[in-house]
Amino acid sequence: MSAVERWPVETTDEQHNPQTAVESDEVMQPHVVLAPPVTSRFLFINVSAMRAKQLRRGAKPRVETTETRQKAERLAMEEIRRGLIAWQVLPA
Repeated sequence: MSAVERWPVETTDEQHNPQTAVESDEVMQPHVVLAPPVTSRFLFINVSAMRAKQLRRGAKPRVETTETRQKAERLAMEEIRRGLIAWQVLPA
């Protein structure tokens, strides 16, 4: 079992209160919460490896790239550097 837990970053009001989302005609905008910075190189590698696996399995990248083909590992590292990937260390 890994010490890093996958944690969703983007949430909408619909996820928290489905009744208000159905009644409202407004387009729901995702609320983005920036993650705390990764302070350890070891933790950075673990989190980026997990995110790269998600990207290879079809997750949408959270950063826009100019290159048509970029490695999942590079995308994952850039997302973490920008604070777009939330992470949590589980207690031992």
